[in-house]
Amino acid sequence: MGRLDDRVAFITGAARGQGRAHAVRLASDGCDIIALDICADIDTIDYPNARPSDLEETVKLVENTGRRIVAHQGDVRDHDAVNAVVAAGLAEFGRLDIVIANAGVIRLTSGGDDRQVFRDVIDVDLIGAWNTVHAAIPALIDGGRGGSIVITSSSAGLKGTGTDVTGALAYTAAKRGLVGMMQVWANDLGKHSIRVNTIHPTGVATGMVMNETMQKMFESGDPGLAAMQNVLPIPVLAPEDIANAVAFLVSDEAKFITGTAWPLDAGFAVR
Repeated sequence: MGRLDDRVAFITGAARGQGRAHAVRLASDGCDIIALDICADIDTIDYPNARPSDLEETVKLVENTGRRIVAHQGDVRDHDAVNAVVAAGLAEFGRLDIVIANAGVIRLTSGGDDRQVFRDVIDVDLIGAWNTVHAAIPALIDGGRGGSIVITSSSAGLKGTGTDVTGALAYTAAKRGLVGMMQVWANDLGKHSIRVNTIHPTGVATGMVMNETMQKMFESGDPGLAAMQNVLPIPVLAPEDIANAVAFLVSDEAKFITGTAWPLDAGFAVR
């Protein structure tokens, strides 16, 4: 028996990285999965997003655990598209218990139209999370069983570092904004036994970090990376490290935890 048997989790950014790790770990604990990912690049973002084949791999990995999955391509910036995916998941599974608003992007380098870069990062990371949670709240309330919402923020959501890169500034603003939304939702939804928390990972070995653009920044000795160091001698976490923590947070073992901003950061926040 898994500790999440027969529950259903809605996960965005599920095609690879942290989103895939969440899907596989929660499925291993007994969840069925509703998965959403754009599976397409965004013009202003300077590294490639996931591909449809990545989402297909997530589907296979979840099914290998013996659980079911409904997977769709879609853009979290599109509220109607997110609503449609939630509706499709409810039609298939009949319930919703867990939401992980994980989709996010950053522009790592300077260049491009600063106004559009700022807009795109805010639209995905902040408005996309609002779209995700807003679409799911009615089903969580109507289920009458409570629930757990986890919003992926970042170490940048707790501690800003100096940079002249517009994408990094927008990312920090969005990730800090998620904390405010989380606290409001935690207060409002507590009466329904729905818990809401943010997680704040340090660098994680995902497509956002492990890409050609970031590699060039490391090779050039980019000064902006000097401030992105952990206290523990762990240069980067694995997606599964974050998924293991989230699996606890959404379980009944954490039934008293809500309204928190949880650093999963190898000590980054206290450095």
